[in-house]
Order: sequence, then structure tokens, then C-alpha cells
Amino acid sequence: MDTPDSTAVAAGTSAFDIDRVRADFPILGRLVHGHPLVYLDNAASSQKPYAVLEAVDSYYKEIHANVHRGAHELSIRATEAYEEARAVVADHIGAASASEVVFVRGTTEAINLVAETWGAAHLAEGDEVLLTKMEHHSNLVPWQMVAGRAGATVRYVDVAPDGTLVMEDYDRLLSNRTRLVAVTHVSNTLGVVNPVAEIVRKAHDAGALCLVDGAQAAPHMQIDVQALGCDFYAFSGHKMLAPTGIGALWGQRRLLDHMPPWQGGGEMISEVTLEGFHTAPVPHKFEAGTPNISGAIGFAEAVRYLQRIGFDAIHRWEAELTAYALDALAAVDGLEIFGPLHERVGVISFRYADIHAHDLATILDQRGVAIRAGHHCNQPLMEHLGVDATARASLYFYNTRSEIDALVGALGLAARLFGVA
Repeated sequence: MDTPDSTAVAAGTSAFDIDRVRADFPILGRLVHGHPLVYLDNAASSQKPYAVLEAVDSYYKEIHANVHRGAHELSIRATEAYEEARAVVADHIGAASASEVVFVRGTTEAINLVAETWGAAHLAEGDEVLLTKMEHHSNLVPWQMVAGRAGATVRYVDVAPDGTLVMEDYDRLLSNRTRLVAVTHVSNTLGVVNPVAEIVRKAHDAGALCLVDGAQAAPHMQIDVQALGCDFYAFSGHKMLAPTGIGALWGQRRLLDHMPPWQGGGEMISEVTLEGFHTAPVPHKFEAGTPNISGAIGFAEAVRYLQRIGFDAIHRWEAELTAYALDALAAVDGLEIFGPLHERVGVISFRYADIHAHDLATILDQRGVAIRAGHHCNQPLMEHLGVDATARASLYFYNTRSEIDALVGALGLAARLFGVA
């Protein structure tokens, strides 16, 4: 089948051709309730281009077999594709070696892996883990669990009224008891881009390690783990065009080497006897059982697609689109936007008059506009903001101004139905 792959930039130019981009995503052409789909739920999961869909399809049609140790042709080719995918992801984030990248189901599993291995081995009574009040539950609950078992304390950096971190509070909470700082690179509710390099530097100065939750950053910006200086970086594939059920944990090799295994079984061992076992070297030490082979291959193809577009082009278009969306929403009477107006990505949470977020999302869906509603796995942040839920429109590089207009128009329908003045 001859399918498009525009890679976002018109041939021979630097202009961002949004029509060619959208042609790469088959789902964007469908109707929902008789209306063109306006997909503004990208922070939850992005849509997939033909290139990724076909890479996964080709794997299953041509080379599917289990990886590693197989002596037959299909296993050899599947193994090569799987390990090539690891190398592509590692190179994309600036890892020193592909062995520093562990394939996991997503950001949640990556953080749990660190908590249950490094955390369980190193946290003790009196130690502290430093988080922020804007953390996703995936970067909060695992640390509460492991700290509770160890007798350690979890402390939280405050969030300012404009949605930014209170860095003075961070400086105050850092101490010689802090063993780890875990922070989101980009908030999944507020859209704020945190000063991660500064946070990492100060954590290291205090003798602590730093884990960064990159789930909302990796889709929108070029990540360089060496430049950030962090010790662990976790991110998901499905938020950056890849299939669901695949993600990556990057860690400093010196740390990964000394962390105990998490799950036991095949692949994570080099030798097993009735008396015990020896682990395989990283990254395989952390990849027990049959991995998500097709997901890894799709992940690598998603990375290649994003690289062909270029994050400079993505950033320029998304910045323009985000500014347009913020202006359009700010002009809606009775609508309150949460988070800063600058130093942010296009993850926009808002409250509209006294219409509950779930009711609002349901009405918008009738116009084909897909947004997210709820606490966004940010219940402590919601409490801090004084709300029980928000509506969230999250943009990606395949969205358009006309889709923002459709969102605003659907909000007008909600206002009429609920009698908003």
C-alpha cells in the first residue's frame, strides 16, 4: 500500500506543512458523531503515523519470533531489530551506550523499577526523598511505597500560584538527608517546563541522585540526558507516536550495574542452579521474560519519524499553536486557565464557569472534540489548586488552529446548554 510519509517539512524548504503532516496519520481523517475528529488528548496518548503502523505490521508479517538465544533466521532477525531499536532510542536521548536503556512498559514501570531496586536497596530510616506537589501519581506513589517500608520520609516542593515550582522551597528542603530528588520535566496538568538542569545540579551538590519523569517532555523537545546531568530519565513511547506498552528507562551505567534485579525469570539471568542464580548484564538484567518486541520496533520508528521532522520544527509549530490556543481560551468569558503563560508546552488545563469537567468533556465529544477531564493522576495538585478536576486540551504538532477554533466553538455549545452567561 502506498502511504504518505511527509515528515512534516515540504521538500527543499524549512516551512512546516501541516496538511502533509496530517496526511501521515490515518485516524485524523475519521468522523466522530458526524463531526471531523479534533484530537486534543495527546498528553494521555498520541496518535500513530503510517510509518509506525507499518513497522509493527511488517515485524509481525515478516520476522516475528522470540528474541535472544534463538539460532534460527527469524529469531536472529527479530533480535537484531529489537537491539537496533534500543540503539536508536539510546542515541536519540544522548545516552553514552545502548546498554544504559532498559525497555519497560512506560514511564510508570520505569519509575517503579528504580523505586523497587535502587530505592529498596539504598533508602533507610531517616532518609528523605524529595518530590514536588505537581508530580503525576506514577512519580509519587512508588516513592511513598518504598519510603514507607524503609522508614524514610517523602517531602514536597511547593507550587506557586502561576504553576511554577517555588525554587526557594526546593533549596530549603534539600539537605544532607535527601537521597533522591524525583521531578517531572513537564507537568501533565500545568504544562510548565521545570528547570531540570538546575534541579539536578543542586541535588548533586547536596549529595542526592535525581530521577526525571520525562513522559510529557520527550514528545515535545529533544532530550539530552548528558546535558541534563540526571541519574535516571523515564519516558513513554505511546505519548510520542509509538505503540502503547513500550517505554524506556535511561540510567547511569554505574548505577544500573549495582542495582539488584526487579523481576525474576528468563532473560535476566546468565546462570541458574538449584542453589541460586547470577544476573545477566544490564540492560537485560531488568528485562525478565519475553519483551514487547513489536513495541520496541515501533518505538524506534516513531523516533526516526520525529527526527525526520526535527524538534526545532516541532517546537516552532507547537509554540505558535499553544500561543494561539491560550489567547483563544483566555477570550472565553468565565474560563480559567491553570499554569503559566510562558515556559510551557501545549498542555492546557482549564475550568469553565461551574460546568464540571466531565460534563464539559462529554458535550465536546458530541462535536468530535476529544479532551481529557478529571484529576489527571494529579490529586495532590488538584487539592493544591482548590479544584476536584479540570478539563485538559493537550496539543501535538499535527494539530491546527482550526481545531482550536472547533474547541472554542464547542465550548460555546456547552455554555448554551448550561446557561452560562
